[in-house]
Amino acid sequence: MDSPEKKVVVLGAGKLGGILLKALLEKGLLSRSSTSATVQHEDRARTLAQKLGIPVGTDNAAAVRDADIILVCVKPQVVETVMQQIRAQVSPRQLIISVAASVPTSQFEQALGKEVPVVRAMPNTPCVLGCGMTALCKGRYAESRHLDTASELFQAVGRTVVVDEKHMDAVTGLSASGPAYIYIILESLAEAGVKVGLPRDIATLLAAQTTMGAATVVLETGDHPALLKDAVTTPAGCTIDGILELEEGKLRVTLIKAVVKAVQRAKELAYS
Repeated sequence: MDSPEKKVVVLGAGKLGGILLKALLEKGLLSRSSTSATVQHEDRARTLAQKLGIPVGTDNAAAVRDADIILVCVKPQVVETVMQQIRAQVSPRQLIISVAASVPTSQFEQALGKEVPVVRAMPNTPCVLGCGMTALCKGRYAESRHLDTASELFQAVGRTVVVDEKHMDAVTGLSASGPAYIYIILESLAEAGVKVGLPRDIATLLAAQTTMGAATVVLETGDHPALLKDAVTTPAGCTIDGILELEEGKLRVTLIKAVVKAVQRAKELAYS
């Protein structure tokens, strides 16, 4: 796929939609001449159009009429309404890519009443800096080429992985919500640095770079995190004392429970 040659519309260029749209335009994967978007309010549409240099409107039906790829970034609760709005204009030649958390591809297919290919994506906010993580799955009428198209789009803003749809809520609770967990850990490490006498800016830099470095080692080596942890933990050293405190504070269990809770909520979102 040469996406700049295709007409792409983003329905719901809000927080996540806006991040993706901005990143894809800046990376050159989408061209301003063939990209458009919609938002709910006229004043927001004018502001966004001026900021991004693309047409932005409030009429979803009109926006999708000539599009090749329809990127659905609206809230899960309004997906059904938006699908009803665009139903008459959508055809099987188009590709719908949804980032609406917890909404299954079958809901799109049923709402449209046509054999339209649907790919479901779950990206996270680090996409704004090109270091995001996006999981993809395909609906009943989507083919491998549609997954390839979606992968190419999201690889411009980070890494991608293809999963079975049954795992998408788990992805939401882990990698989509995950940055918030990491920010809390980062903030805590920086606070600890301040507690032991470091200036706040230096403590934050040390915590952030250390976190990024550790994650990079996992990604680049493919080694199990436990093995890497053991390599840092020397006998009778400082690290093992710190680890004992983490274990006593049940950090490991708490993080696991946080993901489980977020996944439970993800399963509820489309129906709340």
